Amino acid sequence: MAVAVNGFAAPLAGRTAVVTGAGTGIGAAIARELSRRGAHVVATDIDGDAAARVAAEFGGESAQLDVTDARACDRVAQAVDAARDGIDIWASNAGISSMARFTDISEDEYDANLAVNLKGVFLAGQAAARVMIPRRRGAIVNTASMAGKRGAAPFLAHYVASKFGVVGLTQAMAYELAEHSIRVNCVCPGYVATAMQERELKWEAAIRGVAAADVLQMWLADTPLGRLETPEDVAKVVAFLAGDDAAFMTGEALAVNGGASMD
Repeated sequence: MAVAVNGFAAPLAGRTAVVTGAGTGIGAAIARELSRRGAHVVATDIDGDAAARVAAEFGGESAQLDVTDARACDRVAQAVDAARDGIDIWASNAGISSMARFTDISEDEYDANLAVNLKGVFLAGQAAARVMIPRRRGAIVNTASMAGKRGAAPFLAHYVASKFGVVGLTQAMAYELAEHSIRVNCVCPGYVATAMQERELKWEAAIRGVAAADVLQMWLADTPLGRLETPEDVAKVVAFLAGDDAAFMTGEALAVNGGASMD
């Protein structure tokens, strides 16, 4: 039975969660949702001040973290593990994007997207697993994308490559870590109303030579449920995967996109 905190059901009470990329957008929503469900949340971000502001909303902790730095990932994981008697949930959400036609994507853009979106999930996942394995418990949830299942994502070839990688990496992690009672899943959001998506809206409009409003209508027309996704839509599915209701799920890539991409 779920514990109640402040009058609300708190199925994650007593658990410790670390969220990367928690300073804004989906990551901030994940941190808030896990806290709302009772978890003690450590919000991390390459922008340490942004992470601290989010953590202050619910009395959590924060840390500055560059997920492309393996030693930094290990330091955060080990510090939280020691202070909190283990990490129960690790949400690898940090990500970036840029847009260009396939033939115009620079090597630097490709490297940056792969470094944060895929290598960052790999390094953070290693750090989390290293502290979870001795305790034989844990749930890791990676943020992939609809673009991790559907290559038809205009002007995002490098981003698509990184997110397909996250889906495959999630399966590989799930297979190897299952013997240690650690589950690994990922979520695949669609068109989410965040600051990053606002940037992509302008970039795509500029590449297509149309108004941003026209691109927005394309996105809405591509989404059967007929609206942009909210960060909270994603956060609730992450919380589900992190909790006991998903206790026999591992290696899954859940589409959370209003029907824009269906398995």
